[in-house]
Amino acid sequence: MIIVLNNRIAKEEYESIKKYITDRGAKVHESKGTEKSIIGVIGDKRDLDQSAMEAMPGVERVISILEPYKLASRKFHPQNTIIQVGNIRIGDEEPVIMAGPCSVESEEQIFDIAREVSRQGGHILRGGVFKPRTSPYSFQGFGIEGARWLTAAGKEYDLPVISEVMEMEDIEALYPWVDIFQVGARSMQNFKLLKSLGKSDKPVFLKRGLSATLNELLMSAEYILSEGNDKVILCERGIRTFVEYTRNTFDLNIIPMIKNLSHLPIIVDPSHATGRTDLIAPVTLAGLAAGADGFMVEVHPRPFEAFSDGNQSLNYPQLEELLTDWRTIREAVLILRQKKNKEVARNVAEFHG
Repeated sequence: MIIVLNNRIAKEEYESIKKYITDRGAKVHESKGTEKSIIGVIGDKRDLDQSAMEAMPGVERVISILEPYKLASRKFHPQNTIIQVGNIRIGDEEPVIMAGPCSVESEEQIFDIAREVSRQGGHILRGGVFKPRTSPYSFQGFGIEGARWLTAAGKEYDLPVISEVMEMEDIEALYPWVDIFQVGARSMQNFKLLKSLGKSDKPVFLKRGLSATLNELLMSAEYILSEGNDKVILCERGIRTFVEYTRNTFDLNIIPMIKNLSHLPIIVDPSHATGRTDLIAPVTLAGLAAGADGFMVEVHPRPFEAFSDGNQSLNYPQLEELLTDWRTIREAVLILRQKKNKEVARNVAEFHG
């Protein structure tokens, strides 16, 4: 439920509306727009009388949200969410490039990759330090030592860093070392982890689960948002289907659908979506044309020597070729994004009356 407030509402009227809601066991989520403010009502709404709220001073109208996700809904937040990380704006018109190794393997390796990502125009350095692996005998990452290397490399080349957390203890351990917490596909429905990340002030990069529906992805985002952290970035990384020629199936449809239903930015991860180096570039470009807010790719100087996921990692010349192709279509993609953003602005204006 959304309460749209009159732009001339008095402070006493505003507080009275909030008290009416909280006294009846529901929660208030405030959102202040450039023209008008709205109150999102979440939780148990059985004791709330919509007609009574519509009659309260300062209320312009009350809108019901039928979707199970509320805070992630574009109805609640009509404007696109833009997440600031250092000098990088995720969700703005310019798509963001995230690149780096699947695993941080050594200090020398991550500095070398960071130098190359920066040289080629990347924005954010990725690198795994706690690695969830299918086999318990596979390389599991260097932990906090790897996080220190990752952070030092990011600072050296002015790149914010992102790394995965697997359990609640990782949040505190990695907090000093990363700029963005990543939630992997296997953890998308680890609700205790999501709620803990919701209490953090750092952005959360939420990957779609192995077979998760759109609603399930947005409901996982809702867990984070409902705890107060509004800096959530969604990621499409492919889902498990009957297809056997790629690691996963890249769901191109979900990108424009997310843009219709939610205000949250969405990034594509073609490395995990395909599991094949030769498919990374075309899938990346397709995702950007469909409206993605950026892409994350795995990069390694010698993929055949990588500790993990070498078969889906780009080497430096391949990364350069991808970014050259991206720059070729960039202007057309930006025109499409500007057109879409004008549509969003019109919808926001209509929403606020």
